[in-house]
Amino acid sequence: MLTTVRELAGDRYAGRRVGTPGGRAAADWLAARLRELDAEVEVDGFPVTSVRELYATPLLQWHSGGQVRRLEHRRDFVEHLASAERSTPRTASLASHLAAEGDLRDRWVLAEAGDWARACKLAEAQGAAGVLTARGSDAEGWMPKMIAGPPVRKVPILALRTEMHRELAEALAGGPVQVTASLPLRQVAAEGLNVYARFPGTGGGPRVLLTAHYDGVGDDPARRLPAAADNASGVAAVLEAACVLTANSVAAPAELSVAFLDAEEAGAWGSAHHAATVPPDTLVLNLDGAAQLHQAASVEAGGPAHALLATLDQAARLTGVPLRAGAMASDNRRYAAAGLAAVGIGMGMPGYQTPAETPDRVQPDTLLAAARLLVATVGLLDRP
Repeated sequence: MLTTVRELAGDRYAGRRVGTPGGRAAADWLAARLRELDAEVEVDGFPVTSVRELYATPLLQWHSGGQVRRLEHRRDFVEHLASAERSTPRTASLASHLAAEGDLRDRWVLAEAGDWARACKLAEAQGAAGVLTARGSDAEGWMPKMIAGPPVRKVPILALRTEMHRELAEALAGGPVQVTASLPLRQVAAEGLNVYARFPGTGGGPRVLLTAHYDGVGDDPARRLPAAADNASGVAAVLEAACVLTANSVAAPAELSVAFLDAEEAGAWGSAHHAATVPPDTLVLNLDGAAQLHQAASVEAGGPAHALLATLDQAARLTGVPLRAGAMASDNRRYAAAGLAAVGIGMGMPGYQTPAETPDRVQPDTLLAAARLLVATVGLLDRP
């Protein structure tokens, strides 16, 4: 499993964003691994729209009192997903969005914390250069990357780390501030690739589908985002569970299938595409993150999943994996929305969607716990 995580987090996959050469290479690699298990494998393409793509590193700096403050992308600021594209740097004076009407034209607008939408309306109406808002960072000082978001506005929007936003507000209170910023962010269409595998059974058991998304948010233009926890770890545990189940005719269900899904980070497009084709009596177990189990694994059930959830609970007791109810906003929700019994499981994502999400942070014991939980659940489902 660790070998699988290191492979998928490697340089040649470049963060595995949907529609990229790295994403396609990951799909090919996974298909080959499944064929080694004698599975019937299909790679299924589907369209994806409105994926946010950074095609160069954004710039943000300000000049105040004779000093220039240059900010670091993903540490001090990030792209706002509702931003309009600004491919070249623009320098303009800074104003608060609380300034009197008519004072924002050709100026960068500093939005009050939590009020970026109102600031955007004023900026759009008055012809401002763009909007600067606030956003938090993780415990390690990174600002996670995302590639799906709200509708695009008519002005560029950049999000400063909360502390940096406060410093900029203090500088503005002390005198004139000039801001220079760019945001080379565009929306692109892409082709997603789901990888399906069916393992022929012996008859008499339930239909069981194990799923995990293999895509990531993709590298930045000048920085690696390995996506080891989210979700190379989940893929590794599902692949291992399939290997164990298909090697043991006693434990294997009559009809086991696996889906490695694309475009989860872009809005769960892969599972939405797949769910409509899945037989209605299928039981779905989706694993999103198996890198760092703390007190308990988070579990979310959807659709007619009462019996599946009870079996998962029994398997957890047998394997010693503690469970707790928790929101799992992942591919399981698409299957549940299609009327399928679906359970999402999460076991931690250290460094989530940042450059710190590296393979060395994926804990071997957590991978083992995830794989054993899946194997035990499927084994119990298969009992008469």
